[in-house]
Amino acid sequence: MKLVKVTISDLPIIIDLTKKIWPVAYGEILSKSQLDYMIDKFYNETALREQIEVKGHVFYLAQDDKDKYVGFVSYEINCEPNKTKIHKIYVLPETQGTGLGRQFFELVKEKAIENHQKAIFLNVNKYNNAIHFYTKLGFTKVKDEVIDIGNGYVMDDYVMEVAIIQ
Repeated sequence: MKLVKVTISDLPIIIDLTKKIWPVAYGEILSKSQLDYMIDKFYNETALREQIEVKGHVFYLAQDDKDKYVGFVSYEINCEPNKTKIHKIYVLPETQGTGLGRQFFELVKEKAIENHQKAIFLNVNKYNNAIHFYTKLGFTKVKDEVIDIGNGYVMDDYVMEVAIIQ
């Protein structure tokens, strides 16, 4: 897979992928109304632009050999002191199991090493099957976290972390 750094003009691709991936990834975990609320709140062009331009999130898209976009990752160097956070890592359902998730992780790890980070962390829904994937990458649960996202909804997550050996 080819990984391409996202520019502002690519944001509609991120939005389109989210609308294809999230109903499959979270359809059995979240209500349709919460799913719609979260997509509308976090994956509109204004919110994504702010994540890049204000918060310093870096996005990459993955393209297959037919130049079709099949997933994306976003991360933030020094989200916490000397720690990189993976904010988003999503691949189309038909692309799961191809090694793309690991390729995204290796990209983030490479960027974290370049920036002298000590660890990579992320939030994952407590009921998300992706926990197994993260465990295989060496992540361990470091805490539980419930985040109020408004409209009566919360994100009920584990925070998982992996140390970076340099």
